[in-house]
Amino acid sequence: MVFSSTIFLFAFFPLFLAVYFAMPWRAARNVALLVFSLVFYAWGEPVYVWLMVGSILMNWALALCISRAGLRSGPWRKLFLGLAVVANLAILGFWKYQGFLAQNINAVLGEEFLADLQLALPIGISFFTLQALTYIVDVYRGEVKVQKNPLYLGMYIAMFPQLVAGPIVRYSDIEYEIDHRRATLAGFAQGLRLFCVGLGKKVLLANTAGVLADSLLAQDAATIGFIGCFSGVAAYTFQIYFDFSGYSDMAIGMGKMMGFDYPRNFNYPYTARSATEFWRRWHMTLGGFFRDYVYIPLGGNRVSVPRFIVNTMIVWGLTGIWHGAAWNFVLWGLYWGILILLEKFFIMRLLDRLPGFVSHIWCAVLFFFGWLLFAVTGLSNVAEWTAALFGAYGWLGTSTLWELQSWSYVSLVPIFIVGSLPWAPYLRKKLEAWAEGDSHRSIVAAPAKGNSAVPPCQALCEGVVVAPGRARVLAAVNALVDVALVAVFVLSAMAIVSSSYNPFIYFQF
Repeated sequence: MVFSSTIFLFAFFPLFLAVYFAMPWRAARNVALLVFSLVFYAWGEPVYVWLMVGSILMNWALALCISRAGLRSGPWRKLFLGLAVVANLAILGFWKYQGFLAQNINAVLGEEFLADLQLALPIGISFFTLQALTYIVDVYRGEVKVQKNPLYLGMYIAMFPQLVAGPIVRYSDIEYEIDHRRATLAGFAQGLRLFCVGLGKKVLLANTAGVLADSLLAQDAATIGFIGCFSGVAAYTFQIYFDFSGYSDMAIGMGKMMGFDYPRNFNYPYTARSATEFWRRWHMTLGGFFRDYVYIPLGGNRVSVPRFIVNTMIVWGLTGIWHGAAWNFVLWGLYWGILILLEKFFIMRLLDRLPGFVSHIWCAVLFFFGWLLFAVTGLSNVAEWTAALFGAYGWLGTSTLWELQSWSYVSLVPIFIVGSLPWAPYLRKKLEAWAEGDSHRSIVAAPAKGNSAVPPCQALCEGVVVAPGRARVLAAVNALVDVALVAVFVLSAMAIVSSSYNPFIYFQF
């Protein structure tokens, strides 16, 4: 089950909200959230849901052992921590990488030394395993209290809004909210708006770009030439952003409806001016995980230059392999690691002296070729596509412009570009500045809190002192934005019902 499906939009989620808010106690709501989360996961993984339940119980028990060992029992605490880390990584490694390791070991040895079990990958296993690891490590560090109730820990690990596509929510992010969150009408409305934004990104933008991307990425580079390869990677560039950020927006929105404040996962990454900045804006929760649980424990940047380089490449190698069990993902991770090192030691000094648009072009080229490594499977195919982008097979290969269909998407490119730019917070700031400009101020509201991906005029009066006349204008603008979001939801629902094309690109995670 995915968020952009009729069964979720018109059956599962409305039923969940009805049951959830019918519960008079927060404890009952926590249990309801756990039950619905397990049903959500079992809908697509009826067997592997028991793997998740086993992971929940294992991490609950080992965290209790770490807590009860006490600070004075250092060796025991380290033993339980080691068992938890090894067990979680073993679960992830076996189900996600067994086939990859078997194929490569057999290729090196020239015989079938290990059998490829061809295991089906449990959806979202990387996400819920990383969340479990953050909980275990934070309990060991004393940064969070151990959760004695296995149902509550299960609710955290299995929580359906962010279960299969993130953001990666640490236990510390919602530790207080498990027992003390408050669901308010204002928070519910804000979450609903953000959910509509995310749904529109996924269905109206990502799926549209995905049609072209899928049709071209499946072909040989020699067949489609420069125009086909460029169009395929460009379409995938927009598809993966709108798809992933759309799912994150929907997850954060659903969390707000329930009173949870999930961390932000995207901050307009395509506006970045360097590789380093790009990864501060893209999949921010994953970057935070590798920074706090891998990079800093390795010594971070408080080490010698050679060790710093090694630490950086370890982190990026792991980032690459986390995304998928294939060599192109390893190459993709190392590609970004090398670029970030080059920027730190050489390139940024030059970029800082050049006009801003040069930095933007530099970063656009980087993530374009990065998504080529990500989207095209097989190293030989990557080499052919790269050659095609440098003109090895001509403009069209053996195809015609009509066959490629790239021309029919040209009119959508401005929409894709505008959709990836931060015009929403820009307009919000401008309107707030206009509202504050009157010297006769009479309305004061509480400060706004939330994701800046919220629609531009949402709650514009929050945190702003507004004159009565201007407040009425802002209220009218807010109403128009809400009407537009209703239209986005209706159009998205119509697109879902009328089309069978609704890809889920996170199966490899």
